[in-house]
Amino acid sequence: MDTTDVSLPPINGDWLKRAKRRYNATFLGGEFDRIPVDPMMLAHSTVACGYTIRDFYEKPIMAVKCLAYAQEVYDLLPVTKYYFAHPWLPEMGINLRPMELTAPVPTNTIVSEPEDVDKIRIPDKKEIMSGYSYERLTGAMDYVKANMPDMFVPLAYCPEPVGSGAELCGLEQFFMWTETEMDLCKKLVDAYIDTASVGAGCIADRYGMALINTGAVLENSDTMSPEKIAQISPPALNRLVKKCLTNGAGPQIFYHFCGNHKDDYMLFKDKIIFTPFTIMQIGYWERESFPAKVMKETFGHACAIMPSVDTKFFVMPDQQKIYDTARQQLLDGRDSKYGCILGTTCEVPPYSYPANIHTLVKAAEDFGRYGTW
Repeated sequence: MDTTDVSLPPINGDWLKRAKRRYNATFLGGEFDRIPVDPMMLAHSTVACGYTIRDFYEKPIMAVKCLAYAQEVYDLLPVTKYYFAHPWLPEMGINLRPMELTAPVPTNTIVSEPEDVDKIRIPDKKEIMSGYSYERLTGAMDYVKANMPDMFVPLAYCPEPVGSGAELCGLEQFFMWTETEMDLCKKLVDAYIDTASVGAGCIADRYGMALINTGAVLENSDTMSPEKIAQISPPALNRLVKKCLTNGAGPQIFYHFCGNHKDDYMLFKDKIIFTPFTIMQIGYWERESFPAKVMKETFGHACAIMPSVDTKFFVMPDQQKIYDTARQQLLDGRDSKYGCILGTTCEVPPYSYPANIHTLVKAAEDFGRYGTW
């Protein structure tokens, strides 16, 4: 199917105006009707419109059309945010294999032995701009800018630098080196940072600015000790964001901390960069959603927070559980100094039940309305 042939109703202008005012209130101050809701939607948008998970990753124009329509149908954010796993790694030599039910996955490594680390070559701007990641990301963004300009937000997607650096040698090798050769791990992460920040700069050159999307996923309380996380993760995020900002990306930043961060979240306080347009999202406190109260107390002085509901609930027929969890998160986080957005602990599952996403929005309507606290 030609991705430009996807036929969906036009975005309702009245909804878009309300959604923009709601979202802008988070950063610019003032109050509107309720707290925004962002279930971090990717492939659910194509599935909800009758297509496939694979379609989302292989057909960027189809993806952004479906994303925009799903955002309106569920009354979510007034923006599209097209991205995929492992951007900028193909430009470093990593091959990605399309999958039917997940994002594309790496099929090779470029580092086998310690001496290979110093041989990694960082692609220049010309190579980045002719590569897989840039062409797919800008293809989607160009379409939105030309056809849905009011929903256009340029995105410099530079996912977790530690996990992305680990893909260069393979996760098993990387974890072994964190025990025996931490300096090699840091070099791998720096190589990814140097590449991704060039990509972020190229996107900023094209659009004038770009929201920096990054975070910490591989390194969490289930996979590394706090001591090792402190050595590698906050310095990596700080370096990545600094380089992206220097290259023209930002000033918006979205930090996505997936996984269990109960024992390491405090390591990032005052150790990474926060701008006036930053959102902090943390997934889990052991097996539960990370408490909004803790997030507010730790990061609410510096940025907007995104308390979340566990994504596993969205593939279960238990709307009350979602409602009750969202209610508590909203009550604990809605008055955070720099704003609050209700989200999900990670990407909302592609086969989520629509009623579950509506339940998340209903909780925001019931417990996230300004003037009620």
